[in-house]
Amino acid sequence: MPQQLRAPLPTIVEELVAALAPHPNGLRRWSVMRAIRKGREAVSREIPLKLEAEVERAFRRFCRGDDMRSSGAPLFCRPAEKAGEVWALDAHYAGVDEVPFQN
Repeated sequence: MPQQLRAPLPTIVEELVAALAPHPNGLRRWSVMRAIRKGREAVSREIPLKLEAEVERAFRRFCRGDDMRSSGAPLFCRPAEKAGEVWALDAHYAGVDEVPFQN
């Protein structure tokens, strides 16, 4: 199949959004990585050795309150109400005023 007829591959940021969107309360970092790996396996997409580092870097680049964050609106956050390394979509990016956290 010619290259120009193939659908473009999603970026890591798009993969992060897709993994976190169904989980408004967020997911642990390990579960995010697992979801991205499963998604890539499902479409027979390459899983590079440095995938986790690339995903972490992309998350931090667009995470509210992170020192590595680039300019622009944050896409992700680390919910303060959650223990451990939990990643979530930022409430404003998700299109809601507040992400409902349940205990």
